[in-house]
Amino acid sequence: MTIQPHASSYYAASAHPAPVRPALMGTVDCDVCVVGAGIAGCSTALHLAERGYRVVLLEENRIAWGASGRSGAQAIYGLAAPQSKIKKLVGAAAARTIWDVSVEALDLIRALVAKHHIDCDYTQGHMLTAIKPRHDTDLHSELAELRDEYQYHSIRYMPRDEVRSLLASDRYLGALYDTRSGHLHPLNYTLGLAAAAERAGTLIFEGTRAIDFANTAAGATIRTAGGEVRSRFVVLSGNVFLGDTAPALKSKIMAVATYIVATEPLGAERAQALIKNGSAVSDMNWVLDYFRLSADHRLLFGGRVNYSGLSSFDAPSATRKRMLGVYPQLADVNIDFAWGGDVDITLNRAPHFGRLAPNVYFLQGFSGHGIALTGIAGKMVADAIAGTAERFDVFARIPHADFPGGAALRRPALVLAMLYYRIKDLL
Repeated sequence: MTIQPHASSYYAASAHPAPVRPALMGTVDCDVCVVGAGIAGCSTALHLAERGYRVVLLEENRIAWGASGRSGAQAIYGLAAPQSKIKKLVGAAAARTIWDVSVEALDLIRALVAKHHIDCDYTQGHMLTAIKPRHDTDLHSELAELRDEYQYHSIRYMPRDEVRSLLASDRYLGALYDTRSGHLHPLNYTLGLAAAAERAGTLIFEGTRAIDFANTAAGATIRTAGGEVRSRFVVLSGNVFLGDTAPALKSKIMAVATYIVATEPLGAERAQALIKNGSAVSDMNWVLDYFRLSADHRLLFGGRVNYSGLSSFDAPSATRKRMLGVYPQLADVNIDFAWGGDVDITLNRAPHFGRLAPNVYFLQGFSGHGIALTGIAGKMVADAIAGTAERFDVFARIPHADFPGGAALRRPALVLAMLYYRIKDLL
């Protein structure tokens, strides 16, 4: 099959050299077959291989070809769904476990980067910013909840004057600043995880789509164009790109397109003036803006989401316009890179983990909150396969409904629903 290259992004242009792994030809036996080599799949493979399992990792294109290699790359606490919603879905005790896992996910990134010497420009700090007075009120409520209920003390409130002393924009009224969160180069991070998994014994095959699989009491057989994998366990981590490989999972997630631009290098002085503390920044709108600086002093800015599945509008120009709404002083700056691609969302914005059979696990539905959660999800599924499934099973308890409308109407229904939130952002 023809392997699609990575998106023509800043990340691809600045990626470390990585070998091209061969496609699978023939039959291979293993303990665990992982399908999908983004952060979740690479983390799963790494943690299993370190436990002594024989692991095969299949990727249809290149390592981190999907969202893991082209995202906004902000590693932040919590889920895309607020904790209040998680408590309603699974109860307070389980919600606390899920919160603790999301915080551990941030620590895991730093641990993996240090242990495996992954050069991915990891930078500490995240600012969640308020644009409207109601946002600022919500920030105070969130801070009280995180400190009082979850004993999360790496976060503090920044008033407007402090925010404006750090961000060269008059757009924001306040912010929550978290030192435990951060940002990184997502493609280099995932490539580093894959290399670490390979050193631990994982066999990686690129250009190898898992077409389908058959499962019996003795194990699973995963069929590819050039051969098959016979495995005791299967982990499906291909998200929206699994498609017909796992039809039972398709109705629970939806692909939405996101877009990012990267400016030309601004020079250290001009770049640092934009975000003086070097943190990642995002706002509180439903269709949010998010941005950060790169290691070579560019501004990376994301601010468009396309729910329609159509590519008729000029996403780079629209994203640049949003960037200038935050930093009008960049009107003279060229855009060197503009890219986009699909991420997966669930209807309730909580991650969707579970089993299709006792030996077939899946991880999907990170809903734009995946840089940290994908890594800890891989560790949790590895723990579950090894016999310690308590935390994985807490996440598997989160209920998930199908997107309404069936195959023909589910996307138009989503577009109409999102129109409500776009209008709400304006109020």
